[in-house]
Amino acid sequence: MAGITEYATATGNDYAEHERTYAAVMKLSKIGTAMAVLIVISLAIGGTTGHWWLCGFGVVLSIVGGVIGALSEKGTILPIGLSALLVVALWYIV
Repeated sequence: MAGITEYATATGNDYAEHERTYAAVMKLSKIGTAMAVLIVISLAIGGTTGHWWLCGFGVVLSIVGGVIGALSEKGTILPIGLSALLVVALWYIV
């Protein structure tokens, strides 16, 4: 059929750049979701117990873990997960 162009054979096709952009979007959405979850947990702890210093600590850990995850090649959420465990453990101790 005339006028239909297959993507794989189109001129100016930059599939490698498409793959890099897709990987970056997936990495940042994974890290952003994990950061948001830790911030919500921190706000819940601060709002229900009044330990706002722990809430602030959780938000700072979320930011630091997000930066570490964003700088990693695969976008690991391990630093954010460990930060969440630390915040919850401190909540139980306090």
